[in-house]
Amino acid sequence: MTDPYKNTMRFCIIGILITILSVASGTNAEGVVNKQPSSDPKSGKDVTQDFDQAARWLQMAVATGNVQAQYNLGVLYLKGNGADVRQDYVEAVKWFKLAAEQGFAHAQYNLGLMYGNGQGVQKDHTEAAKWYRLAAAQGLADAQNNLGVMYSRGQGVQQDYAEAARWYRSAAEKGFAPAQYNLGVKYGNGQGVRQNYAEAAKWLRLVAEKGYAEAQNYLGVMYGTGLGVKQDYAESAKWFRLAAAQGFVQAQYNLGEMYRQGQGVVKNEAIAKQWFDKACSKGDKESCDESRKLNEMGIK
Repeated sequence: MTDPYKNTMRFCIIGILITILSVASGTNAEGVVNKQPSSDPKSGKDVTQDFDQAARWLQMAVATGNVQAQYNLGVLYLKGNGADVRQDYVEAVKWFKLAAEQGFAHAQYNLGLMYGNGQGVQKDHTEAAKWYRLAAAQGLADAQNNLGVMYSRGQGVQQDYAEAARWYRSAAEKGFAPAQYNLGVKYGNGQGVRQNYAEAAKWLRLVAEKGYAEAQNYLGVMYGTGLGVKQDYAESAKWFRLAAAQGFVQAQYNLGEMYRQGQGVVKNEAIAKQWFDKACSKGDKESCDESRKLNEMGIK
C-alpha cells in the first residue's frame, strides 16, 4: 500500500530550497522574497500612479539630496512606465545605491535584491548579503528573511543554519509570513535549532491560517503522522484540501490518498482519482501512476 505521506514527508521534512526569480512575486520555502516595498514606505502612497509627473517632481527632490526621493525614483526606474520613465535597472540601481548609502533601509533591501537577481548589476551574492544585512539590522523583516535564506544556502556568506534561524525568528516575530514558514521548516528539519515538531507546528499553523498552501500541506502531514500534534486524519485532510484547492500539487496527491484509503474522509476512489488527475495534469508522475491504477480498476 502506498504511504499517503511518503512524498510529502520527503518534500517537507527534508526540505528544498526554491528561488523565486520574478520581481514583485511571492515566496516559497526558504526562497528569497523579491517583493519591493511600496514606493513611499512612510505614507503608503504609490507615487508611481502618474509616472511622468512623479518623475519630474522626484528629479527636483533628488537634486537636494532627498533620500526618500532617491529611493522612489529608483522604484520608478525599476518598474518602468510612462513616456519619461522607461524601465532601466541600471538607473534603478544608481538611485537605490544613493539612498542605501545614506542608510535608507528599503533602498538597502532593494539593492540587495538587484544584486541577488543580477538586475542592473552583475549578480553578486556577497553584495546582496551585505545590503540585506544593513537593512536587517534596522529591523526590516523582508531583509531579515532574505538574509536568513542566504545563511541557509551559504550564498554570499558561510553557510550557517543557526544564523539563518536567528534571522528567520527576528522576522517571524514581526508577523512576516515567509519567515514564519521558514522557521517552522527549520524546527521540522532540526537545522540551526533543536528539532522540535511542536514548535514547527506552531509556526506553520500561523502561516497556514493566512492561506499559504505550502504551510497548509506541511501541517496536513503533521496531523497525518502525529508529528508535533495529536494524530488526526480529519484535520490532516482539512489542511490538504485547503492547499489542494490552491493548486498545490503535493497536497492534491495527498488528498487523493486520503480519499482512496478513507482516512479522515469517507472512502471514495472516484474522488481520489479526480485529485490524482489534477496533480497528474501538472506533471506529477506518482499521481499519474495512481490515476492509471484506479482507471484499470474501472474507476472513472
